[in-house]
Amino acid sequence: MKRDNIEPSGSPRSRKVSARWDPNEACRPSVDDAPVFYPTVEEFEDTLAYIEKIREEAESFGICRIVPPPSWTPPCPLKEKEIWGHAKFSTRIQIVDLLQNREPMRKKRKSRKRRRRRHSRIGATRRCTNSSVESTSESNEKFGFSSGSDFTLEEFQRYANEFKETYFKRDCDEDSKPGVVEYSKWEPSWEDIEGEYWRIVEQPTDEVEVYYGADLETGTFGSGFPKASSTLIGNDADKYAMSGWNLNNFPRLQGSVLSFEGCDISGVLVPWLYVGMCFSSFCWHVEDHHLYSLNYMHWGDPKIWYGVPRNYASALEVAMRKHLPDLFEEQPDLLNELPCLFSHQVDDEDQVTQLSPSVLKVEGIPIYRAVQCSGEFVLTFPRAYHSGFNIGFNCAEAVNVAPVDWLEHGQNAVELYSDQRRRTSLSHDKLLLGAARQAIQALRELFFTGRETPGNLRWKHVCGKDGMLTKAVRARVQMEEERVNCLPPQLPLRKMEKDFDLESERECFYCFYDLHLSACSCNCSPERFTCLKHVKNFCSCQTEERFVLLRYTIDELQMLVKALEGGVDAVNVWAFTDIELLSGKGCDAHVSNLVHDSEVVKVEPSQLSGSLSCFCGMEDKLDTSDCSSSSVSRDSPKKYQHSTSSVPRDSDGFDGKNLFSFELQFPHPGQYNTLLKTAIANSSDVNASIAAQGDPLLNYSVEPLNFGSVMFGKQWCSKQAIFPNGFRSRVKFFSVVNPTETSSYISEVVDAGLSGPLFKVTLEGCPTVTFSDASVEKCWEMVLQQLNQEILQSNLGGRGMLPLQSPKVVNGLEMFGFFSPPIIKAIEALDPNHHCSEYWNHKTSSKYNEVKMNTDLD
Repeated sequence: MKRDNIEPSGSPRSRKVSARWDPNEACRPSVDDAPVFYPTVEEFEDTLAYIEKIREEAESFGICRIVPPPSWTPPCPLKEKEIWGHAKFSTRIQIVDLLQNREPMRKKRKSRKRRRRRHSRIGATRRCTNSSVESTSESNEKFGFSSGSDFTLEEFQRYANEFKETYFKRDCDEDSKPGVVEYSKWEPSWEDIEGEYWRIVEQPTDEVEVYYGADLETGTFGSGFPKASSTLIGNDADKYAMSGWNLNNFPRLQGSVLSFEGCDISGVLVPWLYVGMCFSSFCWHVEDHHLYSLNYMHWGDPKIWYGVPRNYASALEVAMRKHLPDLFEEQPDLLNELPCLFSHQVDDEDQVTQLSPSVLKVEGIPIYRAVQCSGEFVLTFPRAYHSGFNIGFNCAEAVNVAPVDWLEHGQNAVELYSDQRRRTSLSHDKLLLGAARQAIQALRELFFTGRETPGNLRWKHVCGKDGMLTKAVRARVQMEEERVNCLPPQLPLRKMEKDFDLESERECFYCFYDLHLSACSCNCSPERFTCLKHVKNFCSCQTEERFVLLRYTIDELQMLVKALEGGVDAVNVWAFTDIELLSGKGCDAHVSNLVHDSEVVKVEPSQLSGSLSCFCGMEDKLDTSDCSSSSVSRDSPKKYQHSTSSVPRDSDGFDGKNLFSFELQFPHPGQYNTLLKTAIANSSDVNASIAAQGDPLLNYSVEPLNFGSVMFGKQWCSKQAIFPNGFRSRVKFFSVVNPTETSSYISEVVDAGLSGPLFKVTLEGCPTVTFSDASVEKCWEMVLQQLNQEILQSNLGGRGMLPLQSPKVVNGLEMFGFFSPPIIKAIEALDPNHHCSEYWNHKTSSKYNEVKMNTDLD
């Protein structure tokens, strides 16, 4: 990341520091301390669970400090010689004395001369005199941080230490004799530096400029945490590489809805580094989309933070406008710089305005201080304004996270952004629906298998009528319903194609609102869209030329809410439909035809194959023609959904079986397995002993057909395998159509959007015999279940005496080919940079343990 920037001769790096610190002028604010938490080793094991535990106490402060157990000391790859002494990073020049007290740029154009002040402590202020800069347009002329020198960490440490030592040199130090220990070892306390910092900001008499290496992309420069591909090897490095507190893993932890974001957004899902020196600052701001943030100090002098609770965010904005009216008149978006057209993330360090905590306290705004030391975390809560500065040379790393409780705040953020006509960085609705889908799959697993895991219990905790996820989805559905009802009555509604925003995010051209759930367009501009709030702003065409696209009907969204509330039928319908939809065989493609035909499709329990994902021969019952251009009028609700008079309702009065335009009949939890076991037990013609092994003549040799391409996301790999998008293979197994024969099966991995990969197994030559699931293991379990049903029916019909196949016969990973050494080697070659961290971390750990075991045996 070396740049060819050349600083003018007046830059901070080229000037001699001539400052003198006077402690009598200190302006140290009197503020209370933010809480500090000391998790035990056991509490520290589950990152998001611990954050949830302290949230109730800490959130009212806006920020808090977390001190890891003493045993948690991750190695830092940045200290390796190759990086420390050779890797260059860019910096910004910060004019500290102008962070609060500065003139608007318009006034500066009228008089370019700065007011005379006391002799500068650092020399003449650098001012660009290039005539092209003088003629910069008013729209582009904003106060900000200009580019500074490139440094290595070694160079920056030397410069930062020299600056701090010279700036805070006391008069008595100059009179001391060389070798006098008591003077040479003296350093100012953080309290001394805090007082001087706010004196510079509040009562500037000198020009003070410093460097800050801010917003450095760890994907380019490197992370301070070890990764599986790091040169650091050993048990400790492996432990820290897989830790939930490792900021490379933190955003996509199970339970964080950011795990449903498909892109690695720099600064949000990929951490940023911050290399600071004395007085380098981060000004008042909130996180993008009001996300949580977690900052870890790898090494160095402390960083001082100030936080304001979320409930006082608006009050802080009012106070800033009150005390800095000229700046806000010129630049209304001063607190939330709009992201550039090609950037997903607003740089926190692009915020360029401080206001003293003392001033904010006078306005009745509570401020809390946190002094972050090396090896400690600082957590900021949703919409909690925070700012601060560095005491000296240090290095920190930060990233965002979104536990389920964030969804409410994230929804408020996107509505606020819409009002401000501000672009978003994330599709909030994609994250919301991704979390809802994951929760429903967890509920389905709990309802139908009774198997409890930490993962599905975590999702169960946020469901139910009063669950945080349920409330967030319910509020969003209510909002969508109100907007649909406010549309002009003549406006036709169409079903949105599932890949509407697959290639690129769609946004309202007027307010930039994300359009994942719904959009409005017109035949005059079919590639231009608005949100439902700004339909009238679209064009002057007649209403009949315009149309609305809905991903889900309101009834379907209400069924989603019922599923999250715990309705068994709703869970079944949504879980089944969602997988079918994502696999490209879903109900969306058939809605209009089913509506007009008014046909109710009944699916017998035996067709569901246990996991509700296999619809063998379903295509024969549904018209698969494309209906992307069809429309449904809201004036005729009976045309939009089938009559439900003949369908029984659940205890909540909700008919969950007749949505998505067809009816499903499901067994109660456990009923299907009970029926199968009863049939086996009662059949005297069936050999009840299950063969422990399959046919010895079967050859499970897997033939690769297409290796696909690696996708970088948590669900696209596991500890055992990487799942490339587009991977296809062929393997022979007993035919589910005629179990006395063997047939070829095509196994493939397809992209299911935010839900990650979808695994499909198709009987070759019979495209309607397909088994799909979000789990590679369950996919082949479904094949086995269908096979055993055919064997059972064949035996009952007197057509043979085939033994039922044991679940041990097949392993999903093996049948796909993910245990085949040649296939493993080929797939690993697709990920040379080890982005699939869960897989590579586990492989590194396994190799280390194997070596250690062999060493112990020797």
